[in-house]
Amino acid sequence: MLLEINPDNPQPRLIAQVARSLQDGGVIAYPTDTTYGIGCSIFNKKGLERIYQVKQRDKRKPFSFICSDLAEVSRYARLTNMAFKAMKRCLPGPYTFVLEASREVPDLLTTRQKTVGIRIPDNRICMAIVQQLGAPIVTTSANLTGEEPVGDPFEIQRIFGNGLDLVVDGGLLTTDVSTVISMIGDRPEVLRQGAGLCDWLHG
Repeated sequence: MLLEINPDNPQPRLIAQVARSLQDGGVIAYPTDTTYGIGCSIFNKKGLERIYQVKQRDKRKPFSFICSDLAEVSRYARLTNMAFKAMKRCLPGPYTFVLEASREVPDLLTTRQKTVGIRIPDNRICMAIVQQLGAPIVTTSANLTGEEPVGDPFEIQRIFGNGLDLVVDGGLLTTDVSTVISMIGDRPEVLRQGAGLCDWLHG
């Protein structure tokens, strides 16, 4: 099912419909500030397993997730002063920060080192969905593993078909990915250069 939502002024009624789908165990595709993501509530174990299946992804590779703000991030991850300052500086934006996970995070979403990837994208639709749901949602690019991300909601529906409960149409997007920055060590480390600039790391 394709659900068109205004990217500038997301309709509350439609956002509530998406949140209900997630509360009912749904798996959706939705826009971010880079490309489209696929996700479910982080507490939806069956949904997580479905995402691994539809993406044909190795279960040893955990997914990142989206939080609504830094207060929510602090519930699911250990925020050092360095991490807090860096995240406050460039979020919301096209970055994924790797942090030490708290006990609140389901095991399926943590690495062996008990770290997690967390995003706060600059996209009104996905932020409204997370806020309405009241819990973080999984984020992984809308593509089959090893293939290019997809920025067209109609193409996503064609590729994934019945594997998703809902495709949120927020318009055509780029196929960019987020910049991944680890905050685990003594200094930030860029693990993947994506859409987010890293000049501020050296300033």
